[in-house]
Amino acid sequence: MGSGVTRPRFLPRLFRCRALAGMILLACAVPVPAEDRAESQGLVYDYDHAFSLHWEPKYSAGFTHFDHFNPDAPRGGEIRVPILGTWDSFNSFIDRGRQAAGMSFLSPRDNLYYDRLLTSAADEPSSQYGRLAEGIKVADDASFIAFKLREFATWHDGRPITVDDVMFSFEQYKENGSAWLKTMIADVDRIEKIGPWEVQYVMKQGITPNPSLTSAIGAMPVIPKHYWESRDLSKTTIEVPLGSGPYRIKEFRLGRYVVYERDDNYWGNDIPTMKGRFNFKEIKYDYFRDTQVRLEALRGHLVDVYEDTSAKNWNVEYDFPAADAGYFKKRMFKSTSPQGLSWPIFWNLRKERFQDIRVREALLLLYDFEFINRVLNYDFYERGRSLFHGAREMEQAGIPTGKELELLEPFRDQLPPRMFAEPYQPPVNDGYGIEREHVERAIELFAEAGWIIRDKKLVNAETGEIFKIDFIFVAHTLSRSVLPYIDQLNRIGIETSVRVPEVSNWLYRMQTSNFDASAAHMYPYRTPGIALRNHFGSASAELGFGVNWGYVKHPAIDAMAEQVIAARSLETFLAAINAADRIIMSEYYFIPVSANAGSPMVYWDKFDWVDVGPLERVPHLDGWWYNEEKAARIRAGLADSEAQEAQE
Repeated sequence: MGSGVTRPRFLPRLFRCRALAGMILLACAVPVPAEDRAESQGLVYDYDHAFSLHWEPKYSAGFTHFDHFNPDAPRGGEIRVPILGTWDSFNSFIDRGRQAAGMSFLSPRDNLYYDRLLTSAADEPSSQYGRLAEGIKVADDASFIAFKLREFATWHDGRPITVDDVMFSFEQYKENGSAWLKTMIADVDRIEKIGPWEVQYVMKQGITPNPSLTSAIGAMPVIPKHYWESRDLSKTTIEVPLGSGPYRIKEFRLGRYVVYERDDNYWGNDIPTMKGRFNFKEIKYDYFRDTQVRLEALRGHLVDVYEDTSAKNWNVEYDFPAADAGYFKKRMFKSTSPQGLSWPIFWNLRKERFQDIRVREALLLLYDFEFINRVLNYDFYERGRSLFHGAREMEQAGIPTGKELELLEPFRDQLPPRMFAEPYQPPVNDGYGIEREHVERAIELFAEAGWIIRDKKLVNAETGEIFKIDFIFVAHTLSRSVLPYIDQLNRIGIETSVRVPEVSNWLYRMQTSNFDASAAHMYPYRTPGIALRNHFGSASAELGFGVNWGYVKHPAIDAMAEQVIAARSLETFLAAINAADRIIMSEYYFIPVSANAGSPMVYWDKFDWVDVGPLERVPHLDGWWYNEEKAARIRAGLADSEAQEAQE
């Protein structure tokens, strides 16, 4: 095994391809087909223990565990997590249905059931380390990615996880996967077996090199061929599938809950990337159709932990006896990752009235963040100014210069001129009412776009059509927070309606473009190239059930996404991200609204964790562990409280 870190040669801190003694095929050469190579020749490549894109990895070969996990953590107890909505399928790989929690496709924390080739650490930006794979090799030009599998990994039925399973998974995703998944792996031409425990993904010829695809492929769950080859992966299912991860499904009730039980015989208990992780004996996901009921369940000790980004809840709802006694706590966990935007309002550009940038700017001018944040949100949020809020080096700032300006120049005539002359700045009010000049300017912009006020209604000057906005939100807290904005829209003659359908219906509306405006939490990635392509790319806008819900189509964004994907240096990588951020914000595709300062967690105080300071995420499912002494204290305290109430 090599001890270096896999990086394409064109990235910073170059890494040299090494050949094993006696190996016929050099690591930097195009591989000979597997059928022409004798297995006795040994490993095809001198594999590395990690892959890192742009940032230097923290952990060297031979590390024993991640620092933010406790290898001696006790195992036991349970953690109960509330989920909003419902579920109807154990198939998380397709567009149909709503998959059960615990089977998240890419999340390192929320997929309890399937293993992946690689996994990330929460204390560094982008490095990937071996999970199913013990070694990785990326071609100098990113034309192929190879993995060496661990030979002792097994499925829950005891059968080994093989190269055939990896190949089968890729082919199934390519044929039956969700639109988002197909887009993610579109650059892969084929997958091939190059050794008994070695597999290789080969990229299409002539495409832009995509080093970040390594992380995406490494994060994809591997599914068992011998189970799925007799079943249809394109359909939803409530049959408990065969998995390989640290948990098995113990019990479930359709749409209501899923209980996972830790597999004591999990094959990966002692590998470095999994040691000290997933310590709970049981993890239960409880579903709620109403946010208030979910809140009461949390306060009533029916669930244990929740990331509550609601300003009202955080400031008002957690002042109750158990919290006063110290049994229930809340903590803002600072983060090293970009926090993104908290539920920005976005427009459906399939609707003609939102296609004019002047209309979108006018709608932004009418949003009074300072008043809403002060009066409704207790000054809980920061003002959102960037898609990558919280990661300074990734945020656009000032005016474009240097490499960023160089990337933007070819599109100057397709972009707002002021983007090159003025820093992006959303309108600022004093917190006690919207500035009159903002309203006046909004009315001017509407008029320039052909919308005028007539008989107290904003109408199309030619057709007389009334300007209407149908807001469709996923939660009532969002509708509450937008009421002052709706009032301001109504004042200038815009007709509005606000609806909060059941979560599955909301998601279907987003996927099928049946809305005027909505809101979604935007969590960015450290390596956001593929995400930019999926969420803001022109090609993804035309995909049925894709994730470009706003129907954003702009050649400059497409180009910047490809630049991020193919970046050959940290300078170009960050410049392309800054440029993409600047375009998206300056085109007013959404109202940025607000941003979180970190991860606001509320929890019953019966857990411990390794407190090493800010991380990329809060590892409450895969890094915390149950403290029986603390739990007993809570049980005794609640029992005493109930006894006192009974006596009274």
